[in-house]
Amino acid sequence: MYRVDIPIQLHQSINLITLLIMGGIWGNFYLNFIDMISIILYALMVEHTLLYLNPNRRFYISYSSISTAVGVIFLAYSNSIWKYYLIILLGLLQKHFMGVGGKHLFNPSNFAIVVGMLLFYEDIHIISGQFGDSLIFSVVVSILASIILVRVDRWIISLSFIVGYIILQYNLLIYYDPTLSTDMIYRRFYSISLMLFIYFMLTDPAITPSKKGHQALFGFALALTISLLDRYYGFRVQHLFIALFLLSPLAVIFSSRLDRRDMLISSIVTLFTVIIIVVIEGRTPYYFEMSG
Repeated sequence: MYRVDIPIQLHQSINLITLLIMGGIWGNFYLNFIDMISIILYALMVEHTLLYLNPNRRFYISYSSISTAVGVIFLAYSNSIWKYYLIILLGLLQKHFMGVGGKHLFNPSNFAIVVGMLLFYEDIHIISGQFGDSLIFSVVVSILASIILVRVDRWIISLSFIVGYIILQYNLLIYYDPTLSTDMIYRRFYSISLMLFIYFMLTDPAITPSKKGHQALFGFALALTISLLDRYYGFRVQHLFIALFLLSPLAVIFSSRLDRRDMLISSIVTLFTVIIIVVIEGRTPYYFEMSG
């Protein structure tokens, strides 16, 4: 008997497409199906064009570009569809041309969203309610997420992040500011869209440690970074993405053997990452949410 193993990236894409279809039918998506399909096809075209033009990478069928497009559709909103195209292009460009040690530094979806906030802060918003809070959706997301987390062996990151987040939010926020309610701690877990961040974007094998001890440390470091940002800048939905934007390149850098060129690239990227975060955090906060 032959066993057919679906590639991990294809498996991930099938999961996300399934959720996209369910959300498009029963959720409250701003984009229509034609726009969503065009964004996915655009991401596929860009990714394979870059693969063809990049002499340092072999050409292959890239299913991960589907995940990149769907991730942006799930979590970002703009009135202008061309801005989706632009930020996805930037997210895929960094994947091909801004890596060190043969690895890219950022999750493309996360990079696209953060750079979108940098360039178009007034128009590109993070949305957390396109799926509403349906129990059925929550169960489906949990099942699909559990399967993929076990397969890519990254479940420790999600577990470490969730436990660390609850503990640190209580100790760094609620303990010092009694005006904050415990509901604020759990609010991020109510949204199915943000569950997708925790279970899918947060555990991207390309930008996360492979050793279990390092995975636990990475998840806790993310929770600590988010809690510190919440403490000093106020509770903002963008802090989830800002923290991953800051820590994912550091995780890749510290787990790779770098030559002088890679060290220079790493230093420049780290500097610009910090600058981008400072610029975004210095802007007037917003919380853009939908109820489905």
